[in-house]
Amino acid sequence: MSRSVSNNIQIPLPIRPVSAFHWDLRLIGLVAVLLTIGLVVLTSASLGIAEDDFGNPFAYVVRQLHALTVGVVALAFMLIVPSETWFKFSPLLLLLALVLLAVVLVPEVGVVVNGSQRWVNLAGIRVQVSEPARLALIMYIAGYAVRQQETLETRFLGLAKPFAVLCLAAALLLAEPDLGAATVLMATALVVLFCAGARIRDLMVFGVLACGAFVALIFDGSYRESRIFSFLNPWADPHGDGYQLTNSLMAIGRGEWFGVGLGNSVQKLFYLPEAHTDFVFAVYAEEFGLAGVAVMVLVLLLLVLRILGIARDAALLEHWFAAYTVLGVGVWLGLQSFVNLGVNLGILPTKGLTLPLVSYGRSSMIIVLAALGFVLRVHHENVIAAAKPKARKRRRQ
Repeated sequence: MSRSVSNNIQIPLPIRPVSAFHWDLRLIGLVAVLLTIGLVVLTSASLGIAEDDFGNPFAYVVRQLHALTVGVVALAFMLIVPSETWFKFSPLLLLLALVLLAVVLVPEVGVVVNGSQRWVNLAGIRVQVSEPARLALIMYIAGYAVRQQETLETRFLGLAKPFAVLCLAAALLLAEPDLGAATVLMATALVVLFCAGARIRDLMVFGVLACGAFVALIFDGSYRESRIFSFLNPWADPHGDGYQLTNSLMAIGRGEWFGVGLGNSVQKLFYLPEAHTDFVFAVYAEEFGLAGVAVMVLVLLLLVLRILGIARDAALLEHWFAAYTVLGVGVWLGLQSFVNLGVNLGILPTKGLTLPLVSYGRSSMIIVLAALGFVLRVHHENVIAAAKPKARKRRRQ
């Protein structure tokens, strides 16, 4: 490329043309729809509690918008960093994740809210450490699956190593305590390892061990056991252990086919606890009815399927680290959405998990957008690789 200065002189330009970024408009559109739904229902669900907590009915919406802004910056950062860079640093991401999960348990460092020590204060923002730790651990598992492919596919030890790491992370999460986050992390990681070639017999052994450990934790006589029994029959104690679920079910039932209308929810008026976070779906169902619920569930499903489609494309191009990480993101978001909806509908025990991109939660918003930035980066790399005249056979990165 050159620029003409006179009829006889040509001065070469040192700057090479930069190829345009290849955006996945389907993914972006689905995310935009969910963010819009989330901001609308959050505004409605949080007016009363925000007025009571801060004297400003829009306080939670403003905070969510701040988190959205930071999340967009995080997304942009993930867009400009090649996936291969994350692969090189994936062992350090494991160290970062474990440090975060350990630091939050230190007295005077971790912040206790409702009996759980899950947050740290960072630059004036309360950060739930399980969110960045989960993404870092997914990247570590993806990197391990690529580096130890042969061992993972042929030896018991190949799965024992990452499983030991996952058990350590789960133990730190349970110490907070956060059984929901530990369950989602373990399930997501095992799905990634299965798709990476781990032997089914090995997975069955570790799966049984994990399930046995979780059952033992549930029936250890602590609060978790009472949650199980209240989930099975919340109406047995509607003013005690079943209070949250019964109010959620009443909100969903009031919505009927087309809802009571935006802003007209009754259950959000201090009847339904956590109406703007874990149970925002119940308020949405009350105000928009079954029709609105069908739209939200369809958008969530399409989002997860699109992410899995990008993971498939990366796998076909043999970009294995990118494929496994994007797969992990898709499974994580899909599983967390399923658990949140299941809790609201009374088909799963109560867990402190937000509905991605919809519920109030600044840490969740930022990290989910960062993860989606990685997914968009992988799509861009897929398009570039597929456009090459001859797709070279690649070894696993």
